[in-house]
Amino acid sequence: MKIRKAKINDVKPIHELLTHFSEKGLLLPRSLSDLYDHLRDYNVFEDQHGQIIGAVALNVSWEDLAEIRSLAVKEDYQAQGLGRRLVEYCLSDAITLGIYRVFTLTYQPDFFRKLGFKEVEKAVLPHKIWADCVHCPKFPNCDETALLIDMY
Repeated sequence: MKIRKAKINDVKPIHELLTHFSEKGLLLPRSLSDLYDHLRDYNVFEDQHGQIIGAVALNVSWEDLAEIRSLAVKEDYQAQGLGRRLVEYCLSDAITLGIYRVFTLTYQPDFFRKLGFKEVEKAVLPHKIWADCVHCPKFPNCDETALLIDMY
């Protein structure tokens, strides 16, 4: 099993994975168009047979801030540390880019707290991040929790 940057052929399996969890209300949906537009943000976890078993995106939001989004691991592979490894991969990627502050908006705040993220008020995040929110079906009544990790 390994983590790698997503490729064009991964878009449909990523979409299926994210759709599965969005239908359960565990994350926000992503359209195929959005996935193609942001393919370079995505990383995938593949099993020994090359099947996508997890995905996550790191989206650069501002000069000093990035967002972890669309974290999902298939149920059969959960509780094995794969989600943690995907987040750590993104944090390493952020540091490589020179970005030391990473946030997430999530329905799973305890998972991120275990990784060192701290809850913050959404108002402390730059207005630019809300550009995506206007397309969300829950806008303007966001019920996700904002968390931030500062890696300075």
